[in-house]
Amino acid sequence: MSEYIYKPHELEAQAQKFWADNNTFHVEVDPNKEKFYSLVMFPYPSGELHMGHVRNYTIGDVVARYQRMLGKNVLNPFGWDSFGMPAENAAIAHNTSPAKWTYQNIESMKKTVKQLGFSYDWDREVTTCRPEYYRWEQQFFTRLYEKGIIYRKKSAVNWCEKDKTVLANEQVVDGCCWRCDTPVVQRELDQWFIKISDYAQELLDSLDHMDKWPERVRQMQRNWIGRSEGVEITFEVTNTGKFTVDPALANLKVFTTRPDTFMGVTYCAIAAQHPLALEIAKQDPAVNEFVEKCKAVKTSEADMSTMEKLAFDLGVKVKHPLTQQEVPVYIANFVLMTYGTGAVMSVPSHDERDWEVAQKYNIALKPVIKATDGADWDFSKGAFTDKGVLFNSGEFDGLTSEQAHAAIGNKLKELGKGEFHVNFRLRDWGVSRQRYWGCPIPMVKLADGSIVPVEDKDLPVVLPENVVLGGEVTNPLVHDTAWQTTTYKGQPATRETDTFDTFMESSWYYARYCSPTCDTGMFNKEEADYWLPVDNYVGGIEHAVLHLLYVRFFHKLMRNEGLISACDEPIDQYIPLGMVLNNAWYYVDENSSRVWLKEKEVNIQRDEKGAIVGGTTLDGKHKVIHNGMVKMSKSKNNGVSPKEMLDTYGADAVRLYIMFGAPMEASFEWSESGVEGASRFLRRVWNLSHDVVLGAKEKGFTDLSFNHADLNKEQKEIRRLVHMTIAKVRDDVENRQAYNTAIAAVMELMNSLTKHPLETALDFAVMHEAVESLVLLLQPLTPHITHYLWKLLGRDSVLDFAALPVADKKAMETDTKLIVVQVNGKLRARLELPTAATEEEVKQAALADENVVKFTTEQQVIKVIYVPNKLVNIVVK
Repeated sequence: MSEYIYKPHELEAQAQKFWADNNTFHVEVDPNKEKFYSLVMFPYPSGELHMGHVRNYTIGDVVARYQRMLGKNVLNPFGWDSFGMPAENAAIAHNTSPAKWTYQNIESMKKTVKQLGFSYDWDREVTTCRPEYYRWEQQFFTRLYEKGIIYRKKSAVNWCEKDKTVLANEQVVDGCCWRCDTPVVQRELDQWFIKISDYAQELLDSLDHMDKWPERVRQMQRNWIGRSEGVEITFEVTNTGKFTVDPALANLKVFTTRPDTFMGVTYCAIAAQHPLALEIAKQDPAVNEFVEKCKAVKTSEADMSTMEKLAFDLGVKVKHPLTQQEVPVYIANFVLMTYGTGAVMSVPSHDERDWEVAQKYNIALKPVIKATDGADWDFSKGAFTDKGVLFNSGEFDGLTSEQAHAAIGNKLKELGKGEFHVNFRLRDWGVSRQRYWGCPIPMVKLADGSIVPVEDKDLPVVLPENVVLGGEVTNPLVHDTAWQTTTYKGQPATRETDTFDTFMESSWYYARYCSPTCDTGMFNKEEADYWLPVDNYVGGIEHAVLHLLYVRFFHKLMRNEGLISACDEPIDQYIPLGMVLNNAWYYVDENSSRVWLKEKEVNIQRDEKGAIVGGTTLDGKHKVIHNGMVKMSKSKNNGVSPKEMLDTYGADAVRLYIMFGAPMEASFEWSESGVEGASRFLRRVWNLSHDVVLGAKEKGFTDLSFNHADLNKEQKEIRRLVHMTIAKVRDDVENRQAYNTAIAAVMELMNSLTKHPLETALDFAVMHEAVESLVLLLQPLTPHITHYLWKLLGRDSVLDFAALPVADKKAMETDTKLIVVQVNGKLRARLELPTAATEEEVKQAALADENVVKFTTEQQVIKVIYVPNKLVNIVVK
């Protein structure tokens, strides 16, 4: 039926118009139906979708469509994470306003999103930079402030000089800004904080029950929360040298997880931002110089483990609580005020970092732990960091490390110099940002200097959008006195000019989708309790800590405020996606710089096996180097335009290839030939469907019903393959979420269907059932072509709500069984025998097979092993 040409773009436009005209995917709360909430991480409206977006949204949509065909009430929303520095930076570069830039980008990206045929309920679209969204975030913030969960303090913060803003600890990656890769430095600023540390234990405990989250993601969060048990010890400051020290700083508190090493302390170290260090820095230029130097230190654990350890003798001594000996206090660049108390006890004999510092500054070592087997240790080569048995520790000699942990802790507690303590690595969330394009923090300063929350009646505090930024990074709110000037209960007041960290907006958007037009609060509680938790959340693993920890925290805050009661965790299942990779190519120019090329700009050279070995530029002037399969990026010029792929092959082919190309959690290696292959497969489905449906009409076969018992062997085999495929697809998807293997099974079925003759009425009847099953199985993956083919099959119902096919067990039964025959473990024959054949009959048939006889003649058959319905193994001597 070659005249029925597959034209994907026409079909896709028709299907999308049908969905839009009929508002097909709009949903409401329905207590009588099982709900399913499918969610993808919403995008920043940068202006253009990339393949990472497309993969994310395709997977989420396929899951949503599949669940809809299981009869569930499916919520599948979409929106825009639209505040943030990228829009501000782009607006600076293009001399426009971030608002205008953002809204234009949203419209542009929405066109591409809709072109991909995602089954979103567009009535639930949210845009986080709209006042109707962020006003409820502001209101929630003021409530948390009144309950003491929000506070403001001067703090040492991570500062990005390029972006001119503070970063949370989670936003510092390898010592650099997570967005622009600029090295982070330390600054002292007044900041707003949310007490996430109060929820550290609950956030940690809940992870044990989140068994639908990948273990690696849960472990990443456990490590970030960082629970440790130890002792908090007080050292008394006894000698301040030439300096004057405030009596409030007379005690130095440290936290240690190794109190068994306590008798080996030979110095203490404090952070450059510790109050004691800052106090003395005011009195000594040399100390001040070292403190300033420490502010530029990278703060990631990876950097701190490898960087040069620097210390400065403060000229202050503290008294060891048990030995009464004085030990010096150093400022150290590896101690951070944001961890623990900002002070540590240093035991160079039993801590590698302390040992390095002691070697560098000639600080004494005092070994107090030895190996349990009594083996000697050469302390000139490094610290002994294992646990063992105490010596040189007075009354604690002979105790194991475990025994000493309790004994020394109890002794210090008895003396009032220590307490058993649980410490967390997790610090309170600093949410202040010094940039303009964000949600205004709803606090005001009064004339007497006090700071109070904005009243409900004055919310939202609207960010002015008609702002054109200049050529430098500044916050125009700081200079906008008209905007700053307001009142509070009739008193003059000044607005806060800092804005929220944009992770505030993305921490509760999933709940706003439940009732996005609610004008009385963040959302309607009854609707949230129906839809939550999110059943399936899809997004990149790079957000495993940065975003997902905040989402979990915010959910618990909303629960405690009585806004949600359905669940303690917001997300039931999380699917982290691997990266989208593509070949990267470059040549080295006359300036020894790399010039990155797109693949179509390269004459690719391959070896005899087809492997890439290099290439040249199209003009042959430069040797081109293959950089391998790497993450798609602008910097390497190896990105693929989704719009270009859509314009060339259509949405269904792109969707099918994305789902087939790799398991969801694995990295995805892009290949345009793969999209071409998906397009060819769909063309085959199209042609077969028309051959079956129109062929039956041409032959006058109007009744396509049949009785399975009336089918011949070949027709029964086709039915068996169809229903085996249905069973495999449902098992792969519902039990393992293995869409790639499910698609492979459908493709294998397709190969068999195209070989089946179309002659008799029963041929057409069986093939009609096969095509209908094929359409139903492909619908979540390729909804446009199947939308058309469903009508071709004569169905008047909406395919999106049709039930997935169920495998017919009778159809999967066979009259024969395949028996593999081995001789001494080597394959010698395959026998097709009646299903009812007994064990003895199977063994006789195996021994009588012509090829088996060749290997058993003149051999002594020792035994014949039978694995029922599968295998006969003949053992000969």
